[in-house]
Amino acid sequence: MSAPSKILRLGIFLAACNFCVDSRLAAQDAGDLKKEIEELREQNRLLQQQLQQQREMIDKLSSKVSGLQQTNEQSQNDLRALKASLENAPVLPQKPKGLSLGNVVISGEGAAGFLESQRAGIYPNAAFAVDEARLFVDAPIWSDVYFYGEVDLQTREEPDLGVYLGELYLQWENLGQLWDQDQTLNLRVGQFYTPFGEEYQNRFAIDNVLITHSLSDLWGLNPGLELYGAWKSLSYVVAVQNGGINTLNDGTADKLVVGRIGYDPVSWLHVSVSGMRTGQLSVANDAISSEWIGGGFFTPLGTPATIIFQANMAEVDAQTKWPGGYLRLAGGYAGYDDNNPAVDDHRDIYYYYAEALQHLVPKLYAAARWSQIRVPNGYPIVGDSPAFPGLITGDLWRMSLGLGYRFSERLLLKIEYAFEQGRLASGSLRDHDNLFAAELAFKF
Repeated sequence: MSAPSKILRLGIFLAACNFCVDSRLAAQDAGDLKKEIEELREQNRLLQQQLQQQREMIDKLSSKVSGLQQTNEQSQNDLRALKASLENAPVLPQKPKGLSLGNVVISGEGAAGFLESQRAGIYPNAAFAVDEARLFVDAPIWSDVYFYGEVDLQTREEPDLGVYLGELYLQWENLGQLWDQDQTLNLRVGQFYTPFGEEYQNRFAIDNVLITHSLSDLWGLNPGLELYGAWKSLSYVVAVQNGGINTLNDGTADKLVVGRIGYDPVSWLHVSVSGMRTGQLSVANDAISSEWIGGGFFTPLGTPATIIFQANMAEVDAQTKWPGGYLRLAGGYAGYDDNNPAVDDHRDIYYYYAEALQHLVPKLYAAARWSQIRVPNGYPIVGDSPAFPGLITGDLWRMSLGLGYRFSERLLLKIEYAFEQGRLASGSLRDHDNLFAAELAFKF
């Protein structure tokens, strides 16, 4: 074989070997690349899975944060509503610090001034008078149980300066904590003011922006049992009391039953609805009702000892507030009836009042109240007359205008002129009852 042929064969062999080696290397590189691609794909899948899990976690956290914000906002709204409700709920009366003897707190309130009425009024001789005088005792008993007592030394409606028992009760607060709702249930047992309507809550001289009250002036003091509380924007109070004027016993088994529901949809608006039945009262054993109306008690129209009488009542109250003032409205109905066989004594009694206050400067305010009582068939209404249990009146109105200067929460100076006029059931004019009054009210 010639040399060129050998060289040619050797070249062909080397080329073939090189091709085989390159093919094997190329196949090996392709396998490695495929493996790397698969690994990258798996890593990408795992990253996408982790990213999805993170997104789901972020969504859950965002939902929880949003829920917490809504809960916090709702809690704040509930707290504001509860506060607004409790302002009108019958909670333990706010008392000044007073004198502390250990856990016992003694405090007091009163008013003194000058009152002059026209000749048919109760103060025709221009009298200086102690208008009110009361002492209060407040003491904790156990846990959320408290004692509260009131000694009434002078009330305008009393004919003398005798010492009388006012409110005296035990109060068990926050019974609702048994189901984690502290303010939903509270209990009061003893003698307390009848929780009908809302004017009675501001009746004391230091709380009353005027010196007189409305003509209806519904209030009562009687032994019994009371439940009250608030939930969100709602408040309530229900009570059962004896109903008669006798505070030592009950002349009849039938009881006074009263209830009120309040609603505060917004911070500046409050409304409530009240209902009450005095229960059937005996002329022989109860004499008169414990509930006052028109400056006197619900009283029987007949005198026979066998007469049983009662009154059923309903009232709506509303109040709106603005910076420096407020407007209060109230209107109601009382249906009186008895079992007098000789005559139909049924009476429909309609009443209402509107009261407004506006601060002229921070400590000085002007106030006005218009009130009226209408009884088509006539009923005893005292008003500002000395006649008791009252003249048989068909229509009576009172317009009270006054100024007040509040030196502090403990001292208030008031001046008022009240116009009062109406007609008796007979049609005769009832007038000359106008009243001028000035007084200082205080508490300690």
